[in-house]
Amino acid sequence: MDRKWWHDKVAYQIYPKSFYDSNGDGIGDIPGIIGKLDYLADLGIDILWLSPCYQSPLADQGYDISDYYNIDPRFGTMEDMERLIAEAKKRGICILMDLVVNHCSDEHEWFKRACEDPDGKYGNYFYLRDKKEGELPTNWRSYFGGPVWDDLPGTDKQYLHVFHKKQPDLNWENPEVREEVYKNINWWLDKGLGGFRIDAIINIKKALPFHDYEPDREDGLCSIHAMLRGAKGIGTFLGEMRDRTFKKYDAFSVGEVFNEKPEEIPDFIGDDGYFSSMFDFNETIFGGSENGWYDATPITPDDYKKCCFEAQAKVGDIGFLSNIIENHDEPRGVSRYIPEGDCCTESKKMLAALNFMLRGLPFIYQGQELGMENVPFTTIDEVDDISTHDEYRVALEAGLSPEEALRAVSKFSRDNARTPMQWTDGANAGFTTGTPWLKVNPNYPSINAAAQVQDADSVYSFYKKLIALRKDPVYKETIVYGALEPVWEERHNLMAYYRKGERTLLVVGNYQKEPQEIELQKGYKKALLNNYKDIAQDKGIIRLQGYQVLVLEM
Repeated sequence: MDRKWWHDKVAYQIYPKSFYDSNGDGIGDIPGIIGKLDYLADLGIDILWLSPCYQSPLADQGYDISDYYNIDPRFGTMEDMERLIAEAKKRGICILMDLVVNHCSDEHEWFKRACEDPDGKYGNYFYLRDKKEGELPTNWRSYFGGPVWDDLPGTDKQYLHVFHKKQPDLNWENPEVREEVYKNINWWLDKGLGGFRIDAIINIKKALPFHDYEPDREDGLCSIHAMLRGAKGIGTFLGEMRDRTFKKYDAFSVGEVFNEKPEEIPDFIGDDGYFSSMFDFNETIFGGSENGWYDATPITPDDYKKCCFEAQAKVGDIGFLSNIIENHDEPRGVSRYIPEGDCCTESKKMLAALNFMLRGLPFIYQGQELGMENVPFTTIDEVDDISTHDEYRVALEAGLSPEEALRAVSKFSRDNARTPMQWTDGANAGFTTGTPWLKVNPNYPSINAAAQVQDADSVYSFYKKLIALRKDPVYKETIVYGALEPVWEERHNLMAYYRKGERTLLVVGNYQKEPQEIELQKGYKKALLNNYKDIAQDKGIIRLQGYQVLVLEM
């Protein structure tokens, strides 16, 4: 594998709307991010990914872009963005932006022109079909529920949107559309961006010609994934995009890639892959049901271990995965992957180490370094997220009571990750002097950055130690490039693996409240990380306390 400049880095994702509000309007902004760069630099962050802050009506929280060349006034100005890039660079941090090019907003100039003249140039920027009374062009269901087809305003046509109806899909089969995308990517890279996180990219290739699939719910529609499974030839688009943009700048690119086939992994993230890296979603998709969130199977510690090891084995040394515990589209990882009732400082540190020491690039989502948890919702009216509202409706239609439906969707709601960052124990968790756009998690007095930065035993301090270990010249080669070998795989509620390179490290976590023992055939040189004060051991037997995690040099 060719060595790249980003292999030994640590990345951090910011959801700008909820990170830090500098002007008291209740919405996080770019000047707020600039004001927290020293916090991120002190933590040890090298790469900073910003969720969308382009101009947008925010129908899907910025993933509906109305102008790719402008910053939304809610978040600041282009001058603010240029200052962020410059200030981050001074601290050795590069900025990634979100590349959202499967679709744009229905308020984008292109779509407005398509409405004015659907048979003209801009009509071909989208997927338009003649409207037939009582009949849809296809029976695909959008990610947010309902058909993917809506009426094109002022015309006798319909347009395709696999996400929200305010997010019309761009027609990537049209070379003019691709040229516009590449032009925009290069415009941003010329500004000094370090690269992009590429959103929902698998959706750019549709199965042609369009046709219906077997319905999978009583609504007569089928999951959009049925169409995607039949789509062929996405590599032509992705290879062209790589060559015309990222490759010329040696830019970092990380893909949001679902449904890739094992034989396609070298194409995606090999030495000449479409992207530098792609996210491991093995854990996040576990237990999903075609019926909806209410029917999802909860993930157990043994399931989590299996998901991680499967992803690692699948990729091997072909390239680098980007490893996550959570992101802006997922609930809080500690609330998802730690058994209910067991969330505590020790278990949060254990989860952090087991994920962070995997082979690949670690991504931390804002607040993850504090162990932020899911928010308790008391009514669906407190929820902003459109997908949660859709899943709540699906649960009610399946016969759940309103209380049961709310409990079911609360576990998976994207709003769990979007509540404001908890900076202090002061008003609104120190996020804003105004009224926050989304309610603050009520546990902020006990979980906040101000307290944890000062506490050597905090979750924050443990993350800082993990990052420092990854960058330690003595261990960096092994942690970044070393092989990963699972050990004691069959042991219940125990996750352990070796990292083998110049040195041999053992990472082992007791994934339960009750103690359990492991036996080492040989001793270890020293403990590099431990979420307890000491290690209970006797003649090669280590007695792990509840949720104890160790990183040992063998």
